[in-house]
Amino acid sequence: MDIVGFLKSQFICHLLICYIFIVSGLIINFIQLFTLILWPINKQLFRRINCRLAYCISSQMVMLLEWWSGTDCTLYTDPENYNKYGKENAIVILNHNFEIDFLCGWNFCERFGVLGSSKVLAKKELSYMPIIGWMWYFLEIVFCKRKWEEDRKTVMQKLLNLRDYPENFWFLIHCEGTRFTEQKHQISMQVAEAKGLPKLKYHLLPRTKGFAVTVQCLRNVVSAVYDSTLNFRNNENPTLLGVLNGKKYQADLYVRQVTHILIDFWHIEMRIPLEEVPEDEQECSNWLHKLYQEKDAFQEEYYRTGTYPAVPIVPPRRPWTLLNWLFWALLLLYPLFKLLINMINSGSSLTLASFAFVIVMASVGVRWMIGVTEINKGSTYGNNDNKQKQK
Repeated sequence: MDIVGFLKSQFICHLLICYIFIVSGLIINFIQLFTLILWPINKQLFRRINCRLAYCISSQMVMLLEWWSGTDCTLYTDPENYNKYGKENAIVILNHNFEIDFLCGWNFCERFGVLGSSKVLAKKELSYMPIIGWMWYFLEIVFCKRKWEEDRKTVMQKLLNLRDYPENFWFLIHCEGTRFTEQKHQISMQVAEAKGLPKLKYHLLPRTKGFAVTVQCLRNVVSAVYDSTLNFRNNENPTLLGVLNGKKYQADLYVRQVTHILIDFWHIEMRIPLEEVPEDEQECSNWLHKLYQEKDAFQEEYYRTGTYPAVPIVPPRRPWTLLNWLFWALLLLYPLFKLLINMINSGSSLTLASFAFVIVMASVGVRWMIGVTEINKGSTYGNNDNKQKQK
């Protein structure tokens, strides 16, 4: 292992990275709180400012993937549509198989300049999570309890609020509703059999109601649907801890009949004009099920051949994620080191013990944040013993 690789694996480096992320994130959350006074005066200005503030947080995570880990990504697609990405509003359908799905999605957005304005359909619990959850609140992210009877009205209202959004945005949605595990897949396929639907090998059955409402509310605002599936070479199963340790991954993205849109770990199957997606809820449901059957077939082909039937492209990294991180690092590390030196010089046992306690608590916090992404600690949604009917 070279010296750079050794340093990347050291806990003290991880602690400093997390210190920068946490402190800068809380500072930005605090600034976002004051932007609320703009909402009744100039809503669009409020939105534009919060897009930039959100970028300052999410781009630090993308920096870890792109610059710290150095993860490579190859895009397979039709070059003719490449220039559309980032220049139109879109609904992006993502699979949910890996611990760093969210990070890969952000990386995708960053390559095409829509990271700050990207939207997601997220579970309500995430809205209470400091930094990212609070950031999402100011970005007007659509939160749901994943109980459709309670969610429908709220989700529709949040989606309709995005119709006059001043920035190009991508709405990221995991139609499977939860991360793929073998147990969840077994239950999902039992539901498929009961409903008379073709079984899937590599995906859970999509939960169609959320997608149908998204299409309905964003029609004439969103131009296309990007169907994407994340894959890593050599059957690797990347983790956030691996990224933090500087481990480099190789990812592929396939875009069928469309441009190279996703980055490193994605496989976008097609760019679909939104007018081709049925408006009727039942027809939209049938359309989505067919889409997932096609996704499964392409996934099978990838596992068999290790490649996709399209032109490989590697979208260039942009420097802004690294520059943003360096800015916060320079701003926050100097007072930290100065404080540490003063504490050591003081010679106070109580002061040093207090500092050690803060370090321990910080390490626990870092481990908790990493644990949120781990598959074995993920949601039990879709994993119930009663095999409840999927929506």
